[in-house]
Amino acid sequence: MANNQKVWTRRHVLASGTAVSAAAIAGCIGGNGDEEEEEEILDPEEYDYERDEPDDPDDVRDSTMVYTQELERDEDFDPVVSNDAYSYQIITQVFDGLYEFNYDYELEPKVAVDFPEVERDDTRYLYEIHDGIEFHNGEELTAEDVAHSMEAPVEEETPNMSEFDMVEEIEVVDEYQLQVDLEEPYGPWEMFNHAVDIVPEGARTDDREEFNQNPIGSGPFQWSEFEFGEFVELERFDDYWDEPEPYIGSIRFEDNVDDASRVSEMLSHDTDAIGDIPNDDWDDLDEEDDINLHVAESPSVAYIFFNTNEGAGTADPNVRRAIAHSFSMQDYVETYMNNAAIPLVTPTSRITNEQWDFPIDEWEEELYPQYDPEEAEALLDEYAPDDWNPTFVAPDDERANLAERVATRLDDIGYDMSVQTMEFGTMLDQTVYSDGDPDDYELYISGWTGGPDPDQYLYSNFHESQETLNQGHHYDGSDDFHDNIIAARQSADHDEREELYIEIIEEILEELPALPAYTEHNSMATGEQVRDMHVHPQMQYNPNLVSEGGNVWIDD
Repeated sequence: MANNQKVWTRRHVLASGTAVSAAAIAGCIGGNGDEEEEEEILDPEEYDYERDEPDDPDDVRDSTMVYTQELERDEDFDPVVSNDAYSYQIITQVFDGLYEFNYDYELEPKVAVDFPEVERDDTRYLYEIHDGIEFHNGEELTAEDVAHSMEAPVEEETPNMSEFDMVEEIEVVDEYQLQVDLEEPYGPWEMFNHAVDIVPEGARTDDREEFNQNPIGSGPFQWSEFEFGEFVELERFDDYWDEPEPYIGSIRFEDNVDDASRVSEMLSHDTDAIGDIPNDDWDDLDEEDDINLHVAESPSVAYIFFNTNEGAGTADPNVRRAIAHSFSMQDYVETYMNNAAIPLVTPTSRITNEQWDFPIDEWEEELYPQYDPEEAEALLDEYAPDDWNPTFVAPDDERANLAERVATRLDDIGYDMSVQTMEFGTMLDQTVYSDGDPDDYELYISGWTGGPDPDQYLYSNFHESQETLNQGHHYDGSDDFHDNIIAARQSADHDEREELYIEIIEEILEELPALPAYTEHNSMATGEQVRDMHVHPQMQYNPNLVSEGGNVWIDD
């Protein structure tokens, strides 16, 4: 998996709690939102800290840190096979990438000396890597290892094979140069795919099972101790090849999936840092003088998906638009997620949009459905089936609140919507991985974490080939819709791709096979002793312990 792998957004799938009933919510809903006090949506830039260097680096090199993750790990630590963001938070400490993302979500060379030379009509990439890089076992990192890191996911048919299945051939020119030929131009390659973590071919192929549980990389930290399902400990690799060298001596990763308990650990200083600050606990933690909060926008998108199969009431785009007009996404985020998310009007993330010249303001004003209950009622009265009782399926976490909000709004205008909440995996089985029987669902809510390239959202979530794999809306689209998605990913011309993506996104916003909802932030709380911590927009990079933008140390 490239260390910016797109993944299902399910960071709260293990969160406990029961969805609030529509009847309970109905009592506190007013005209354009709730009568309960709404909060101002948090601006992540308010928590953008300056660099904080120690007076004497030698004084902090023996420091240790405990980091509490918010979900359990799958305990797969081989980058070739791992498809779990929380295992990957450890992988990024142990392995170096050919390229890595900075805090502005731009790729920078790491193991690669520079950006590749591009030949053969944007299908041939020539890479040069640094010489003298050593893995933790003392072996030198060579072009053979880079080639293996790209070839193995496809050869072994791992969950990450789609990241490299467009590669036609890789030729190792010499120890420090390799040539990668693609079958055809592939637009996302330079913005996403060559951010691959480099594994040592020899050590990995000798014993893959051992390597998965005792990985060897060339990164700033090496494997120290591991107790399955309990903790992982890493220690600084003193012979690390790159600058800066890490200040921190060791880090221990634990997990605590219970929000309240994790926050209690932070308040009592039983841990140095926790991942994912619950929205309702933000103010309590923020008021503590000896705790610092950190937040960064992420490349995640939450969607409300509509079943467009024949027989579903939501097969009619007028019905889908009516549902979107029936509630205010802005008010929902302000009320329930003001510290954790920000509303979104596109099927691509805000971070993605910043790197493309999309007409966001125009789309928000002219295409994204605004709260208009009268329009919603008029559309439903004209286009909804008789005796229509749709089913909205949601994970049994805070996302169920959004489903209940929509159901309550429809009830206000005379339509009965049933909300079913279930464990996230069960929900995927009923929706995404199914044939889309309207009796099973007409709406569901889920999310996706992508990156800087629009293809990472639009292909997986909207192309017809991904039905029953990544999406369950079954949208036929216009004559050119699916062809345009393929044309955009097979072009290396940025302007051409941008034009195609504008057309694709405008159709999504007009026809609404999915309604973009919000993007969640990456957040973290740390004790005041943790210095120079900065949250990375890509959650797999967190905690980002050592980079040019920050080098964490402990002030004892």
